Amino acid sequence: MSASSYEETEFKRDCQAVRIPFGDTVLVPAGTGAVITQSLGDTYTLQIPTMGGLYRIADADADAIGKQPRQAPKDLDREVDEQMVWDELKNVYDPEIPVNIVDLGLVYDLRLEKGDAGSRVFVAMTLTAQGCGMGPSIAMDARRRIESLPGVDEADVQVVWDPPWNPQMISPEGREKLGM
Repeated sequence: MSASSYEETEFKRDCQAVRIPFGDTVLVPAGTGAVITQSLGDTYTLQIPTMGGLYRIADADADAIGKQPRQAPKDLDREVDEQMVWDELKNVYDPEIPVNIVDLGLVYDLRLEKGDAGSRVFVAMTLTAQGCGMGPSIAMDARRRIESLPGVDEADVQVVWDPPWNPQMISPEGREKLGM
């Protein structure tokens, strides 16, 4: 399935999903019909007509909608560097926008502190709107992806509001994907 095509599916088992844009977690029962509206990074955005609205599930639950998890094996021999972290963040998506958080201009700062036992990564990011209930979920996705990198012991992802985000912060690649 391409990232932007729609595909009908049915939940094969009960599955936790995050309601968009509110960010609360709900249980979707087995047998519930859905349409996959976005498949980017390691999440799926689904429209579930019987429950009303959009929902997001993680790649770890891909089997619940008849998909195989896509997570690629990590290069465990390579020492973590900032480029690896930026590359990993390019796999984190707002579930309503088909552009990653880096190309949306949501990541304001990234610092990597290497220690004897491992590295700590600090990220300051924002959201396209302060009222977005998906903020904690997006930040958690970013933290989880960073902490999956070899040699990273901890990731601290903070959502900040200064400076306020605006569409001028979108990268040229992001603008192209959005048709701007």
